[in-house]
Amino acid sequence: MDLSKLNYVAIVVATLSAFVLGGIWFSPLLFAKAWMEENGFKEEDLKGGNMAMIYGVAFILTFVMAFNLAAFLAGPPDLLWGLTAGALAGIGWCACAFGIVYLFERKSMRLFLINGGYIAVMMIIMGGILGIWK
Repeated sequence: MDLSKLNYVAIVVATLSAFVLGGIWFSPLLFAKAWMEENGFKEEDLKGGNMAMIYGVAFILTFVMAFNLAAFLAGPPDLLWGLTAGALAGIGWCACAFGIVYLFERKSMRLFLINGGYIAVMMIIMGGILGIWK
C-alpha cells in the first residue's frame, strides 16, 4: 500500500471526530453518570492526574485507529463502504474485544454497552468521514 495516497487531513478530522463524540457521549447529557457509577468513580476521582498525557496518548491511539481504517478503506471514495467498514471494525472487532475482556473482568453489561457503544459509533463516524473523503 502506498501510504502517500492516504488523506492525512481526513485522518486527523476523523481522529478529532472521535474526541467530539467522546465529549458528548461521556458528558452529563448522555452517559457520564452511568459510566461513573459502573466504574465506581466519584467526581473527585477524576480530578487531577496528568490530563495532557491522557489526552495526548488518547489522541495518538485514536489517530492510529483512524490511520488503520483509512488504509483498510483504500480505493475510490464510498460513503456506504466507509460506514460499513467502520461498523464491522467497531462492532465486530473492537466492541467484541471489550466484551471478552469484560466477561473475564466481571464488568457489567451496562458498562460494556456504554464503552462498546462509544467505540462502535466512533468507528462508524470515522469510517464515514474516511470513506467519503479520500
